[in-house]
Amino acid sequence: MSLEGIGSAQPAGQRAAGGRTAALALGAVGVVYGDIGTSPIYALREALKAATGGDGPPADVDVIGVLSIIVWSLTLIVSAKYALIVLRADNGGEGGTLSLMALARRGVSRNLSASVLVLGVAGAALFYGDALITPAISVLSAVEGLEVVVPGVEDAVVPITVAIIVGLFAVQRFGTARVAGVFGPITAIWFLVLGGVGLWHIVQNPDVLAALDPRAAAGFLVDHSGVALVVMGAAFLAVTGAEALYADLGHFGRKPIVLAWFALVFPALVLNYFGQGAYILSHRGPIGQPLFEMVPGWAGLPLVVLATAATVIASQAVITGTYSLTSQAIQLGMLPRLDILHTSAAQSGQIYMPQVNLLLAVGVVILVLEFGSSSALASAYGISVTGEMVVTSLLLFFVMTGIWRWRALTAALVIAPLLAMEAVFLWANMLKVHDGGYVSLAVAGLLMLGIFTWRRGSAIVFQKSRKAEVPLEVLTGRLAAKPPAIVPGTAVFLTSDRESAPTALMHSLKHYKALHEKNVILTIVTAEEPHVAEAERAIVEEINPLFMRVTMKFGYMEQPNVPKALAVCRKQGWKFDIMSTSFFLSRRSLKASPLGGMPLWQDKLYIALARNASDATAWFQIPSGRVVEIGTQIVI
Repeated sequence: MSLEGIGSAQPAGQRAAGGRTAALALGAVGVVYGDIGTSPIYALREALKAATGGDGPPADVDVIGVLSIIVWSLTLIVSAKYALIVLRADNGGEGGTLSLMALARRGVSRNLSASVLVLGVAGAALFYGDALITPAISVLSAVEGLEVVVPGVEDAVVPITVAIIVGLFAVQRFGTARVAGVFGPITAIWFLVLGGVGLWHIVQNPDVLAALDPRAAAGFLVDHSGVALVVMGAAFLAVTGAEALYADLGHFGRKPIVLAWFALVFPALVLNYFGQGAYILSHRGPIGQPLFEMVPGWAGLPLVVLATAATVIASQAVITGTYSLTSQAIQLGMLPRLDILHTSAAQSGQIYMPQVNLLLAVGVVILVLEFGSSSALASAYGISVTGEMVVTSLLLFFVMTGIWRWRALTAALVIAPLLAMEAVFLWANMLKVHDGGYVSLAVAGLLMLGIFTWRRGSAIVFQKSRKAEVPLEVLTGRLAAKPPAIVPGTAVFLTSDRESAPTALMHSLKHYKALHEKNVILTIVTAEEPHVAEAERAIVEEINPLFMRVTMKFGYMEQPNVPKALAVCRKQGWKFDIMSTSFFLSRRSLKASPLGGMPLWQDKLYIALARNASDATAWFQIPSGRVVEIGTQIVI
């Protein structure tokens, strides 16, 4: 039978599905694997420097041992843990630390829920440290390749890197929809080049394949016990970016991500690392820039250009991932509302957050100027990623036992070996705190402080507001029995407390001494699912002829659109008309007090965070011409 006959016999639906999977896999190559795909630029180099204590020629046994550590780290952490296990823990199709946290909290008791929340917050905070360092080390390491192909350019490396980074962050406001289309092909070419160059050197020195034996890694660690942890901390650079497999699950799906890893990315990475090892074994020179040195002279500059493009793509993926994580944190009540601009009418996930973008840009540039080289930055890298991996393993245990209904012993047998390995890597990376690792810890610590301050302050404001309010049932009953003047139209009062009369309603009655013919008490809640079906978007309850209560639910991956969601209520009998509706919001003025529930400095921090929150009118996408804001002061 001919190949044409086999292809034509395949059902059209299967061919279409296969084509879509292949297209998504190509997209995943560019977005999901950009970070881990740029690790060959510096990972083996830094691990061998740690093993030899400098730039001197490494012994053959050291090269084989370090390579074995790298390849088995890729196999166990990325292939076994993330590709085969973690990707199955989707929360409504979505992945990432906060999605895993929300999923885990649904399967644990109330006593454990707070612990799971702390783990999720820690994992999210650690991600921001990674998001700062990844663009800095990736772009800087690629530009350093110019030192190999253009002698005397050393002094220009940092300025060129800063210019590229500033340009990258400057174009974020235009959106990435158009650029993303070329991410996959460019990164695929990068991986093909990595694999091809690596294979060429492996053929010339196949002795390097001895590193496939895990005993080489074990023997190296035993024989070099004095520097074993330092080497493992450097070797871990090879798996940074593994968490992106899970973080981008919602964008591509499990099958395309796994296909891209096993069909292209994993083989290309292994071939290149082994190729670099073969080159080092053959040339027996000092450790310089093996990735750029192992190609012919004519290919040096094109490889630097391709590497720079790959690092920019990797940085772009981290930046957009930061936007997505921040948006989720806002919806889950962990951060104040920040401005979110949608840059694509076709894809809801294409967003731009100006405040986050500015903070990231400033932080990345400071890191480049402060550390000056990728080798120096390597000391700051790793703590965030290893910490986030440990958090993922712990949360995964709760998902296994609470959601998948695995026996605790079975889940422990799966998680314990992975957790033990990641704990060793975390310990190894913690040795680099004084050399730059403090950056990751400081960023994560500040984020955790901000998140817990926002949550605690919001809870205090909620409780103090509730004490000053009247129970909704009492007020509506009195107004129904003895209504004030009635005016035409509908009034929608937004409140976070569906049991109490909104402050805006009380002030409206006090000042206007009138009531609309239809009054809606609207409460917006965030579900622990990423998306909520339109049929479940709103629940309408009639209190009496004058009042009705509407509870509106949005997923933590959704941007609330109140007018659009209110239109759904027409199916439940409320004839919503935006032109005859006024929205009443309370604008709170916060005042710090040493007698409140938090220390005075934390009160001031909460107030500062609240002042930077975006306007509720814009956040809920309510037409500004239909909004009435009524001020109130709260002492916290």
